[in-house]
Amino acid sequence: MAISTAQIKELRELTGAGIMECRKALENADGDLQKALDYLRERAMATAMKRADRSASEGVVELYSHGNGRVGVMVEVNCETDFVGRSEAFRTFAHEIALQIAASDPVYIKLEDVPEAVIERERESARNRARAEDRPEAQLDQIVEGQLEKFKDEAVLLRQPYIRDESITIEQLLLQNIAAIGENLVIRRFARWELGEEIE
Repeated sequence: MAISTAQIKELRELTGAGIMECRKALENADGDLQKALDYLRERAMATAMKRADRSASEGVVELYSHGNGRVGVMVEVNCETDFVGRSEAFRTFAHEIALQIAASDPVYIKLEDVPEAVIERERESARNRARAEDRPEAQLDQIVEGQLEKFKDEAVLLRQPYIRDESITIEQLLLQNIAAIGENLVIRRFARWELGEEIE
């Protein structure tokens, strides 16, 4: 199947991938744009996984204020070199992460950050709610695990759906940017404040 320049251009605008990569993806997908997108995402994930062990100590601390100063976010995003740290693509990614944190209020960055005590507390809470709702005992474990997965998807930044494209998670967005930028990127830490929230 012949791939048109318009198809390549459209895929390139959606992904930021190179012309030859877009052509190859469209050829592998027989011209199907969605399949080509999936192909590029899979390749980006594989490339990103290879770079995950590289040291990332440069980067930026991105500050974001939302709602006329009602919500404030500070997030540190790291990369391997100061050259990339100053690039527009990297700065845009860091800003998108700050927006995500402001909008979705995560508590942890990655699943490994969630203390086991919190998981157990959530598991027990879900079990108690299910019993209070008179759910069948045989289904309790399944209900509890479903509620636990929902908690993780809400509380863990990398598991959250990306606010601009809910078909991907923040982890997938991170991997796409690693592949596009060509360096390991790390969301190191963040803080989120909301006006009037209780001080612990």
